[in-house]
Order: sequence, then C-alpha cells, then structure tokens
Amino acid sequence: MDRREFLKKAAAITGVCLAGSRTNVSAAESLRLNPDRYGVLIDTTRCIGCRRCEWACNEWNKNPNGPLKSFEDKSVFEQVRRTHAATFTVVNRFQDKKGARPVYVKKQCMHCEDPGCLSACFVGAFKKTSSGAVVYDPSVCVGCRYCMVACPFDIPAYEYNDPITPKVTKCTLCFDRINTEGRVPACVEICPTETLRFGRRSDLIQLAHERISNNPNKYVDHIYGEHEVGGTSWLYLSSVPFDKIGLRTDIGTKPIPSTSKGFLFSVKTFEIIAAWPLVFAALYAVAKSRKKDRKETPAAPKKKGGEDGKKQ
Repeated sequence: MDRREFLKKAAAITGVCLAGSRTNVSAAESLRLNPDRYGVLIDTTRCIGCRRCEWACNEWNKNPNGPLKSFEDKSVFEQVRRTHAATFTVVNRFQDKKGARPVYVKKQCMHCEDPGCLSACFVGAFKKTSSGAVVYDPSVCVGCRYCMVACPFDIPAYEYNDPITPKVTKCTLCFDRINTEGRVPACVEICPTETLRFGRRSDLIQLAHERISNNPNKYVDHIYGEHEVGGTSWLYLSSVPFDKIGLRTDIGTKPIPSTSKGFLFSVKTFEIIAAWPLVFAALYAVAKSRKKDRKETPAAPKKKGGEDGKKQ
C-alpha cells in the first residue's frame, strides 16, 4: 500500500470511529423505556444489617465467597465500604445522631434510567435492557474505563488483578435470573426482613408513596431514585436525610448524558485523532525495518543451465 492509499484508509477509519462515538453518546437520548421495567425498593427502616444479601450476590455471581455464617461479622461496619471487582453489593452502617438507632444501607449499581456509563462507552459495551437492568458485554470492552468516571454513584469496578482478560464488573440486577428463570434477584430472595421489594418500577414508586403517606413521622418525604439523575431502577426509603446515609444529594435530576455528552464526544474525538500519529510512526518503523532487511539480505545466486542446475 503506498502512502496516499494508506492515508485515505486511515481517514476513513477515523471517520467511522467518530461517527460511532457520536451515535453512542446519543444512544441514551433515544432510549425508549419499557413501562413494565423492573426495579427494587429498599426500605432502610427494615434492614438489620445481616448481610445475607452480600452472601447471596456472591453465591449467584460466582464471586469469592465464604459460608453464610461468616457474614455475621459486624466489624466490617467500622468503615464505609464500596463495591469492587469481586463484590457487587455491600451493606454499610450509618448513625445520624449519637445514641440513635443505626441505619443499614445496601449499595449496588443503581441501574439508571438513562445511564451515564452507557453514554460514556464508545464501543457499546453497556446496554439498558427492557427489563430495567443495565448490562455489560465484556467481549467488546476495550478497557478505557470511561464508565467508571461517568458513574455518579462510583459503582463500576475493574479487574486490575487480571492481566489477560480484565473486565468491568457491577451488579447486573440478576438479569439472568429474571429473564431466563423468572426469579427475583438473589439478594431480594434471601432478605429475611423484606427490606428489599422487587417488582415493576411504577408499582414500587406507588407503594413507597403509600408508606410515606401512612407513616409521615417514620419516613423522609422523598423516594431516592425516583428522579435522581433522571431516575434509577433501585429506589430508597429512609427515616433520616439521605445525605446522612451515604447517598449523594448533589447530583440533581438531569440524566448524566444530557450534561456530559458534549464533553465526552470532545474527549473521544481528541483521543482518536491524537492516536493516529502513533499509528503512523509504528507503521513507518515497521516499513523501514523491512526495507533494511531486504537490503541486508544477499540475493540468491542465479542457477546456470536447466532446471536441474546443470549445463545443457
């Protein structure tokens, strides 16, 4: 391939990459949500911190796990934990006032209605399913980890310890259990206090409003996740302000993609364009090396005579 032909092909590839980036950034904007999509309501006033949900999540997702009894260890509550590559959900303990009853709060992927991780991914590794779950396809992931930056809840984690096939990991809303086996998420199924309620998101919001109306002195008059960053599939009720139990209250109600798409597209465009000089340099070095090898390799002596190398 001569220089002109190479540049033409390079420009074509760049154009495809840029078009793909623009398409993916706006994918969430055109998302049509299924009115029957699922969600989970977490009533933090009922949680006792048993951590059975953690065990069930690890068990179902084949993450490193111990016996159920080992999750009775309360020392983990001495610090606020976050999810990581091998743990998709954690329970933390908060205490609003000294001497007040502690509040236990489960943390996992919120499965946003208009996901920031989806809009940030330029290869389409994330998808918002009709059931409500945000799922991830590791086969197309390039490991850029933009999803980790775009998530307002600090959820996606990366398998840094896997040097061969690292993946981004997070809660899947037990998408396989729901869609293949017709079961509820593993954490919901094992919860002994009905802290977790699985169902259609619209029904859960109605139920939450009813609980608030019937018990105005028990609950904060707000459903966390109903409108935050455009809405989430996981919803919370609480007896204390949400910022006191580890939930962000500074994220607003606009979906992340509506405010970040311009910036994300600019970053992706810059990186794609900036990468081409490296590609050119590498190809030039390879071509130069091959040309040098050809010069240094002595030509094979021509045979005299017929095909058998003997004079005729």
